[in-house]
Amino acid sequence: MKHHMGTIEVITGSMFCGKTDELIRRLRRATIARQKVQVFKPTIDSRYTVEKVTSHAGSEYDAKPIQNARALHDWLDKATTVVGIDEAQFFDLEIIEVCQELADRGLRVIVAGLDTDFRGEPFGPMPVLMAKAEVVDKLHAICMVCGEPACRTQRLVDGSPARYSDPVVIVGASELYEARCRQHHEVPR
Repeated sequence: MKHHMGTIEVITGSMFCGKTDELIRRLRRATIARQKVQVFKPTIDSRYTVEKVTSHAGSEYDAKPIQNARALHDWLDKATTVVGIDEAQFFDLEIIEVCQELADRGLRVIVAGLDTDFRGEPFGPMPVLMAKAEVVDKLHAICMVCGEPACRTQRLVDGSPARYSDPVVIVGASELYEARCRQHHEVPR
């Protein structure tokens, strides 16, 4: 099934808010609708399974790990109508142009990624993708301190908040990160 118009959909929020679960839900629905789906993820994300996108809750969907945004074109099947991209914040800025090109060709592009890094700053290409998307869904996790809705990702180093000067990209899961609300998110300078 071909789409009448291409679109970009962005699923975003902090870690542990369900971004990958929502991406997988949309991909499965597209598959049920007999649409040709392909999924890509950055090679840097090898936390669970190399050739799958996997949520923290354990849902998974087959995916092709790629080194950079342009490599997506090397693996894209001509019959594909839906492209899923997980952990988009880890891609180079060229992912923005690649998503635009795909949508302009009539494909449905579903992108999932963190909107902010552990510092609370806009993360990689995500702010521009959110601005260019037809649909943006910002999900919230639960603050690990107070139980309120969480919109931030807290990095922990030996149980204490990471410093602002620490490296931005360190791939990890619950051993390094927690979801936090604005009030309980800490980034010492």
